[in-house]
Amino acid sequence: MEGSTSSSELGSVVVGVDGSGPARQAALWAAAEAARRERPLHIVYGSDTDGRVLYVSAETIEQVRQAGRELLGATAAAVTEQFPGLQVNTEFSRSAPVPSLHRSAGLHGTIVVGNRGAGGFSSLMLGSVGLKVAAGAKTPVIIVRGIDNGAETGVVLAAVRDEHDLESARYAAGEAELRKGSLRLLHVWNILQSVGMVATMLDDVDQIAGEQVHHLNAVGDRIREEFPDLTVQVEAEKSVSVASVLVEASRRADLLVMGGRRSPSYLGPTLGRVTHTLVHHANCPVQLIPRHSQEHGSES
Repeated sequence: MEGSTSSSELGSVVVGVDGSGPARQAALWAAAEAARRERPLHIVYGSDTDGRVLYVSAETIEQVRQAGRELLGATAAAVTEQFPGLQVNTEFSRSAPVPSLHRSAGLHGTIVVGNRGAGGFSSLMLGSVGLKVAAGAKTPVIIVRGIDNGAETGVVLAAVRDEHDLESARYAAGEAELRKGSLRLLHVWNILQSVGMVATMLDDVDQIAGEQVHHLNAVGDRIREEFPDLTVQVEAEKSVSVASVLVEASRRADLLVMGGRRSPSYLGPTLGRVTHTLVHHANCPVQLIPRHSQEHGSES
């Protein structure tokens, strides 16, 4: 149906490796995701040798190249052992990790990163680098975390604020279909954000709540129309902390999908406050779906 997100539209899966444990876990998780999509897995090592060539010896550069190629080979072998029918490609990039992953994802790929990195010269998933990958991406990014917290639930959780989140809800529905699971659309209404701290405005709470539910139901109805075979649960909760509700809800999900809202910054694109909290504290992998430029707004 027009507007739905199929497995082919989800594109190939690109994962960065750096030799750390979290990056290896991310590679295996990405392999499972690529197998579900029936798409290739592209494993990338961003060495940044071009950026370091003036500061280190030729011998050191060659050591980095050799180590990177060995890491790529070992990761590909581990992936192939668990997913023997999966098409696996490897790439040793001379560029820094962030542009390497963005370039490899192209227009339609999904980037997968670990939640921590090795640190040091060859770090790929060091915290600040992983955040830059997510903040600057023009394609979906998945931060792999919380995969050792328990058994799979079959539930994909989508954070929905209004109709502008329809695209990320579609991605979530596509992921739920791939898992043969269900979709939970969750809207968290921050009462303080909506009415402020002025007590006399609390008379408007019921009206505001009704508007919030209306926006959520509109997204739910559209997803049910486009994915008629998918079980879709729609919920709205009221809280003074959107992030805390979503973190708790992530305990009962295999994947949390949300729009990758960004806050304005003099230092370039940065993740919004709620998004930043979730990529650090969610109990399951977090998938960020880029929003169109006209829909971007600061996140409270």
